[in-house]
Formats: sequence, C-alpha cells, structure tokens
Amino acid sequence: MAQPQPPAGEIILTYEDYLQFPDDGMRYEILEGVLYMTPAPVPKHQKVSINLEFLLYAYVTAHDLGEVYDAPIDVVLSRTNVTQPDIIFIGRERLDRITAKNVSGAPDLVVEILSPSTSQTDRLVKAQIYARHGVSYYWLLDPDKQELEEYVSQDGTFTLLNRHQGKAVFHPAIFPGWEIDLGRVWAG
Repeated sequence: MAQPQPPAGEIILTYEDYLQFPDDGMRYEILEGVLYMTPAPVPKHQKVSINLEFLLYAYVTAHDLGEVYDAPIDVVLSRTNVTQPDIIFIGRERLDRITAKNVSGAPDLVVEILSPSTSQTDRLVKAQIYARHGVSYYWLLDPDKQELEEYVSQDGTFTLLNRHQGKAVFHPAIFPGWEIDLGRVWAG
C-alpha cells in the first residue's frame, strides 16, 4: 500500500507543528506529514482500554519488565510521524526513549483499540508506520467483535500471529508464560 501523502501543494506537518495544536479534547496525530484528527473515545472503548492496561501494568510491574503508558501520550517516531496509541509498553532496554515530553522512538508494543472512525487508519496507515519505525508487536482490539489480533514485526511489516475472540485465553508472544483472560478485557 502506498504511503499517505498530502495533496500536491499541501504543507507537510512536523512534530514542531504538532506542538502548536490546541488542547481541545480532540486526538491529533501526524502520519507521514498528514494531520489526522479524531474525537475522544466512547466509554466502551475506554473501558476496554482501562481493563487491558490494568492487566498489562500489573504484569509488567510485578516482573520489572519496563513501563506501560496510555493515551494521551505522544510517541514521536520521526519528525512527520507523531502518534497517540491507546496503550504502549516500553521494555527495560528501551527506557531511554522516555523523555520529559514524549516517547522518542518505537515502543516494544503498541495497542490500538478500534472504533468505526479509526479502524482503517489503525489497520493500514498506522500499522505500516509502526512496523517501519521498529515497533516489535502490535495488538488491535475490536470491542464490538470482542476480538484481539496479535501482530509481530518481520522485515519492516507486521505478520498476524494470532486472532482471539470472546473469552479466550491469550498467550502474548512478547510476554512468554503470561496468560490474559480476554473475558476480563471485554468486561464492563
């Protein structure tokens, strides 16, 4: 798939432009220099995010594996790629990427929770950008279908490892030995 490009004659936006955007409750991201804007997530989206983040944070903290963050947090992958993933994990080896203002570089894991307004961007545009910039694992969660897709980066693209639905038990490749009861993620 071709990279998103601004229309001819349009300005390519950078992180410096991003810093000038208003704090108005909208979610701004710059992908390949193009502005993407979405409204705040709906409660169902937020509940799934909180449930997963709680489980992930508890596991990562108990095993001293690194840091877990949730949106809004700026992940600056390049001057023209600034994202706000729903949840990220940064392993101990990459903790130097956490700065006072943002995460500068690829997290080990990015989690995006799909909504009708973001699904295509998360699946196509962001997936390509994340893989190209060194994100190792990418999880897509669909609250409506109660489905989790687990991807791993191979040669700069993501390959689907697993797809789980409903109350399945998920064994994340990034965390060998850990089990996630997806029923707890969808609860609420």
